[in-house]
Amino acid sequence: MMKSILQTDNLAIGYKKNGATSVVAEGVNASLQKGELVCLLGPNGAGKSTLLRTVAGMQRPLRGTVTLGQQDIHRLDAKTIARQISVVLTERVQVGLLTAYALVALGRHPYTSWTGKLTAGDEAVVQGALTAVSAAHLAPRFVHELSDGERQKVMIARALAQEPQIMLLDEPTAFLDLPRRVEIMGILRRLAHEQQRAILLSTHDLDLALRMADTIWLMPENGPLQVGTPEDLVLSGAFERAFYSAGISFDPHTGSFKIRRPETGHIDLVGEGLGAIWARRALEREGFQVHQGPNGSGVQVRVMNGEGHTHWQLTQNSQTTQVDSIQSLLAELHS
Repeated sequence: MMKSILQTDNLAIGYKKNGATSVVAEGVNASLQKGELVCLLGPNGAGKSTLLRTVAGMQRPLRGTVTLGQQDIHRLDAKTIARQISVVLTERVQVGLLTAYALVALGRHPYTSWTGKLTAGDEAVVQGALTAVSAAHLAPRFVHELSDGERQKVMIARALAQEPQIMLLDEPTAFLDLPRRVEIMGILRRLAHEQQRAILLSTHDLDLALRMADTIWLMPENGPLQVGTPEDLVLSGAFERAFYSAGISFDPHTGSFKIRRPETGHIDLVGEGLGAIWARRALEREGFQVHQGPNGSGVQVRVMNGEGHTHWQLTQNSQTTQVDSIQSLLAELHS
C-alpha cells in the first residue's frame, strides 16, 4: 500500500468564539497519496472549506491531528509547510499590475531570500509551471486582463511553482463555463498523475468529480467523512444520501441529479443511438417512466435511424404518428 503524505486522525473541525465551540465535522480520518486526484464533495454547510483550511495548517483543529510526513502540521513553521503544501483559494486575489509571470514567480517565496531575487533555477521552475498548465503564452500579459479560465491557470501555476508535494484547491472551477471547467479538471488530473503530486480540491461540480477523481472525500451535512472511489460511493448509496433533498434525487444509473416530478405515465422506448438517448432525457424531464424496449406500456416511441436522419414513431391509442423532432414528439404526447 502506498505511504500517505498527509493523514488526519480523529479530526474534529470547527470554531471557537466567545468561549463557545461550534463543531462542523468530527471523526475525520483520511489520507492523501502521491499521484492521486481527490475531490472533496458535500452539500453547502458540510464544512468543506473548513476542512481544507485545517488540512493546510491555516486553522487549528478542535481535536485530533493532521500529520504531514511524520509531523503534526500545526507544529511546523509557515515556510516548512509552504515548501510542501500550496493552496489556491476561491477568492479573487487583487494583484495590481502584476504580469502572469510575476504572479507565478511569487510561488518561489519559500525558497528565495528576503530580497525575493530569483535564481536561474527559480526562473526555470516558474517557466516550467506555466508550461505545465498550458499558459506559457500568457506570461507577459497583465493578470487583470486575463479571462477567468486563463487567470485560474495562472493561479494553479503559481501553486505549482512552490514545488509542493500537496496542492489544495477550494472550488477551482467556480465562475468558469463548462469547457473551461473540463479543461481545468483535466489539467489537475494530469498534474497529479504525471508529476506524482497529491491534489485535493473541493468542488460542487459533481459530474466532473465522478468522472475524473481517483478518490472522493464525501462530507454529508450530518455524518462522518466517507472515503472511496466514485463508483464505490455511488454503489453503496452514500452519494445519494449525502445529496438528498426535497424534490431532487440522484440517479445511480446515469450519475446525474433529477428533479422529482409527479409521474406522467409509462413509455416503452425502442431503438438505440443518440436519438434514443436524447429522447429518453426529454421524456423523463416530462415526468414519464421510460422502459427500454417493448414492455407492454400503452405508449411506445420507436427510434428510426436511416439516411443520415432520425425520426421518432409514436404509437398510442392504437394510432401511429411519425415526427422529425423531439419537440414534435413531446407535442404529440401532450395532445
